[in-house]
Amino acid sequence: MQTSDPDPHIHVARKVPKADADTRNLVVSMLGRAADAPTVVTTGCGVQVPYAMTSTRPESVTCLACREHAHRECLRFADQIEHLGFMPGMNFTGDQVAEGAQRLRDLAKRFSG
Repeated sequence: MQTSDPDPHIHVARKVPKADADTRNLVVSMLGRAADAPTVVTTGCGVQVPYAMTSTRPESVTCLACREHAHRECLRFADQIEHLGFMPGMNFTGDQVAEGAQRLRDLAKRFSG
């Protein structure tokens, strides 16, 4: 039996909402340059894997612990958006806040399915 068998699962990065293309594109538009993708990331289940073995698409994630982590994180982030979206000085309409939170809840549901 080999002890160094490669992990066959597709994981999700620990910082779920920050790992997707939309977030990277926002950073690029703000800073004018793109950061390099990491070669190794810590996952929702706590292991370190090559970045190529992760996905932000729920249908691609095969690690059950990572799916559960992503589900919880998306719900937590949706709650934060609702809470922070209505603070003084924020330039979001109520509809934009509600839409953003709902998109995250829909994503959480896809991770739980």
